[in-house]
Amino acid sequence: MKFGTKAIHAGQHPDPTTGAIMTPIYQTSTYWQKTPGEHKGYEYSRGTNPTRKALEDCIAALENAQFGLAFSSGMAATDTVLRLLRPGDEVITGNDLYGGSYRIFTKVFADFGIKFHFVDLTDPASIQHHLSDRTKLIWIETPTNPTMQIIDIEAVGKIAKEAGVLYVVDNTFASPYLQNPIDLGADIVMHSVTKYIAGHSDVVMGALVTNSEELYKQLFFYYNACGGTPGPQDSFLALRGIKTLHLRMKAHCENGRQIAAFLKNHPRIEKIYWPGFEDHPNHEVAKKQMLDFGGMISIVLKDATLEDTFKLASSFNVFSLAESLGGVESLINHPATMTHGSIPKEVREKVGVVDNLIRISVGVEDIDDLLEDLKQALG
Repeated sequence: MKFGTKAIHAGQHPDPTTGAIMTPIYQTSTYWQKTPGEHKGYEYSRGTNPTRKALEDCIAALENAQFGLAFSSGMAATDTVLRLLRPGDEVITGNDLYGGSYRIFTKVFADFGIKFHFVDLTDPASIQHHLSDRTKLIWIETPTNPTMQIIDIEAVGKIAKEAGVLYVVDNTFASPYLQNPIDLGADIVMHSVTKYIAGHSDVVMGALVTNSEELYKQLFFYYNACGGTPGPQDSFLALRGIKTLHLRMKAHCENGRQIAAFLKNHPRIEKIYWPGFEDHPNHEVAKKQMLDFGGMISIVLKDATLEDTFKLASSFNVFSLAESLGGVESLINHPATMTHGSIPKEVREKVGVVDNLIRISVGVEDIDDLLEDLKQALG
């Protein structure tokens, strides 16, 4: 089954009671049992819910995986993976990460005796310098947030497999439409469903998918025991959003390509990060593992102070200054004070997340309106 067909049909079946084509919102906390323990597969909605199950099955299918779990946020999904670790364990991860991931690593799980190594993973060989018998997890993003580093998913997967280490890929920036890390060796794929998958900036949600039944059972235990699960209304909205994921991603990519080309040689731009450029580091890796290059772009303004950067970020008419990404509307973000504000200045600046960097999430509006808005703001 092709991607667009899976997006519309995977995990979804006509309602057996009414024949409804759209999966109903099963707004219930509990379920009838004929006798104790004899039920129809559902007992209590913290653990399982038919609307959420349809969403989980759909996301898993899009990632070419067997098992899926939906969470109340991407951070709840991340938290659940990290609960597989124990004091003394070590994690190798990238040096350019979403600020929320950095925060939960360093401010929450580090306090429980987990050690994190933040490494430049654009060269997978750098992992070898940090591997030890204490290494239990390799966690990567690609493209990274916000400097769009491209990491070779397959190469890292081979290292993880040889070392017997759990391997997790945050696939939020690419979405399942652009790349499928399970096919390239990942054990678990994490998504902030809030972003491209749901796609309409009206849901906060996360997801994990895996092909391992053993891992699925371990993750499900924490999923149910700790309760970071979403309600049926949000599950319904995310499932509805998925149905146009393939159409939206094509538009994001096309608009992103044109905007990146416009910005590349603009006199006010000192540096641009977009993996579609041939001179972007690891561009060839991106070509190998991605269907297209996405709608996420970051720019560094030339000779701009923090005040200059704030002024520019606040001067758009079509683009909105806001956190998040991946919605149908175009967004401008200032990572240093917004999404990455929890990362110390000296740490984020080492990888280029400077005060005059702006992250752009290119939406699906008419390209002429987006280009005109960029022209007036930069002018």
